[in-house]
Amino acid sequence: MSIALIDYGAGNLHSVANALKAAGATGIAITADAALVAKADRIVLPGVGAFGACAAALRAVPGMVDAIEARVRGDGVPFLGICVGMQLMAATGEERGTHQGLGWIDGSVSHLTPTDPAAKVPHMGWNDVVPGRPHALIEAGEAYFLHSYAFEGADVLATTGHGGPVTAAIGRDNMIGVQFHPEKSQAYGLAFLSRFLEWRP
Repeated sequence: MSIALIDYGAGNLHSVANALKAAGATGIAITADAALVAKADRIVLPGVGAFGACAAALRAVPGMVDAIEARVRGDGVPFLGICVGMQLMAATGEERGTHQGLGWIDGSVSHLTPTDPAAKVPHMGWNDVVPGRPHALIEAGEAYFLHSYAFEGADVLATTGHGGPVTAAIGRDNMIGVQFHPEKSQAYGLAFLSRFLEWRP
């Protein structure tokens, strides 16, 4: 199995690669080569930083967005977005202006505004993942979060609590995105990645 871990200068690539290996993956390629992505059996899009900067960086890689679109939307290979990689699945991101995402999931990403003033932003640390509906990859447990912006919209698979409900996972068909960091979530994260590797949507 070939796994394309997309390198666009905006993710914890080696940490994610190591976690995938620990979950049983082989054939991992950290790559900015659209041709390689176009042939991959699974695609992982990490992301750390601002939505707009990450979206621009992804689009700046020659042919990359077209390759992801063709392989994920056209061929139906399993896709995993992590943190900002999940947020980029949305239609728009509202961080220092309005920025276009991939538009795969109807919704937008905006600043996290907890209703409880005691809940600090960024949301950082371990928190519950609460499934909202059954999904092959999402189980209840605790994962590690680090983010200041959150998704609101359709296809929410799980939430967490941080001064109110916050989206923890989104997805449909062969696509899934998680706001938490599987690579920092120890046993819970490795089990999640293991399920992703075996997923046949």
